[in-house]
Amino acid sequence: MKIVVAIKQVRERDAQVRIDAAGKWIEEGDLQFALNESDAYALEEALQLKEKSAAADGEVIVVSAGPERVGTTIREALAKGADRAIHIDCDDLGQRDALGVAHLLAAAIKPESPDLVLTGLQSEDLGLGQTGVILAELLGLPHATLILHVEKTETGLTVKRELEEGWFQSIDLPTPAVLTIQSGGNKLRYATLMGIKRAKTKEVRRVTAAELGVDTPPVVVLEQVTLPQKQKSTQILDGTAKEAAAALVEKLKFEVRVL
Repeated sequence: MKIVVAIKQVRERDAQVRIDAAGKWIEEGDLQFALNESDAYALEEALQLKEKSAAADGEVIVVSAGPERVGTTIREALAKGADRAIHIDCDDLGQRDALGVAHLLAAAIKPESPDLVLTGLQSEDLGLGQTGVILAELLGLPHATLILHVEKTETGLTVKRELEEGWFQSIDLPTPAVLTIQSGGNKLRYATLMGIKRAKTKEVRRVTAAELGVDTPPVVVLEQVTLPQKQKSTQILDGTAKEAAAALVEKLKFEVRVL
C-alpha cells in the first residue's frame, strides 16, 4: 500500500510573534518551526497502516511545500519512519491560498499514483481546513474529513469520523482516497536515534512549481496583519438587582456571546 502524507511546517505554538515591517505577516527571522500537529497525526496513521499491512511493497511518502527550512521537518518525518520525501521548493507559499497550495501538492502527488493520501485536518497558522478537500477534488478521488482512525479492508477502507457533541460515524470508502486526519486519534511516536541516522540516507526529491507545471499566480490572502488591541471598559448596570441581572444575561448572550 503506497501512502502519501502531505505535511506543513508551522511556527511553534507558543512562539512570541511580531508583525513584520510591511504589516503583511509576522516576522519569521527569530521564530522556531515545527511539524503541524494534525499533520503529525496523519503521518502516524500512515505509519501504523504500513506496519499493520506488513506488505513488502508498502511505502509512506511525505510531501511538503515551502522554503529551505522545511527540510528539517521533512527529515523529522523520515526519522519517524517515512520512506522518502518530496520537497516542493517554494518561497512564496504564504502568497498562495488553499487552492494554490493544493495545486502544488496535486502536481507532486499525482505521478506517484498512491493508494491513499492523508493530510492534517487544518494548519495551526491559518486554520482554513480546506487544502485536503480541494486536493481530493483536483486528484479526482473520494474523500472524508475529521478522521480519527483508518482500517484497511478487502474492498477499501473503513474510517471513523468525529462528529458534533461527542458523536462518531463509521463509513466505508474505496481506494484510492483522500482523508483529512483529526488530532488525537493516535499516540504520536518519537524519532529514535536509529531513525534519525537512517533519515540522513533517505531520498528527498526537490522540485519547483515550474518543474511541476504549476503556474498559479500569487493571491493576496491577507491585506494587513495587526496585533489585538488591549483595552479596558466598565459598564454600570442600573436598576434593581433583578433588573441588573437580566441586563447582564442579555449582554452575555448577545454582546459577549458566552451563553
